[in-house]
Amino acid sequence: MQNRDTFSSYHPLINFLYFALVLVFSMCFMHPAFLCVSLAASITYTVYLKGKKGVRFSLMYMLPMLLMAAIINPAFNHEGATILTYLPSGNPLTLESMTYGLAAAVMLAAVVSWFSCFNEVITSDKFVYLFGRVIPALSLVLSMTLRFVPRFRTQIKVVSEAQRCVGRDAGSGSIIQRARNGITILSIMITWSLENAIETADSMKSRGYGLPGRTAFSIYRFDKRDKAALLWLVFCGVYIISGWIAGFTRFRYYPTMKGVELNPFTLSFVLVYLALCLTPVILNVKEDREWKRLRSET
Repeated sequence: MQNRDTFSSYHPLINFLYFALVLVFSMCFMHPAFLCVSLAASITYTVYLKGKKGVRFSLMYMLPMLLMAAIINPAFNHEGATILTYLPSGNPLTLESMTYGLAAAVMLAAVVSWFSCFNEVITSDKFVYLFGRVIPALSLVLSMTLRFVPRFRTQIKVVSEAQRCVGRDAGSGSIIQRARNGITILSIMITWSLENAIETADSMKSRGYGLPGRTAFSIYRFDKRDKAALLWLVFCGVYIISGWIAGFTRFRYYPTMKGVELNPFTLSFVLVYLALCLTPVILNVKEDREWKRLRSET
């Protein structure tokens, strides 16, 4: 069951700043502790946003991708001082190459998972609101693209079901018949896409798009709740970046694995990073408890 996301109701600037921070940190930090925190938090938020679909996404797509990326690196990268064995080709299999491959796989999985959450929270209207005045043409194209992809997927399911009802299913029959039915569905979808583009262009023209002095309606307001969230994100970002600059997030894989010494000060950066990544989940859990408490009192 999909849950209601409280974090999505925050101002688009808060949503965008949060994802900008976690994505940049996830792509730049190769320390195992930060990688595990990023992956665990992103999967938790994905499951909260999508419910069973999030679990299926993590198991069917993320896990095989993670395993494949972890296997590929040791097969082609043979650096490292700790030799475990030798491959049939004669190249050494090192502990460092296996560890780095696993770390790179975790980073890739975390980034993909965060982008999946980004696509759920940052809708096309939020994107236009944030960048409509700065880069109007690019923001419009990106928002239309983000909106078009799910609409295309929904429409192609409708067309496929309609074609199946009249005996033109692309998944049954001979190869030639299936190819012919598939081309028919593709032709219908191309026609639908062109008609939809013309209708969108006419609608934009009738609403005065591109005219000088045209204003844009917005339902977003920056309130006290957003100010508190902004202060929290700025604090987390500045604190983690200061640790990054000071070298407390550094971890070396080659030629031998070595990282910063684990102490309370170093651990504080990991805990702040954990709190940052889990911010939406914490807000959602808090809101769910408040909602249950109010319902129990009625």
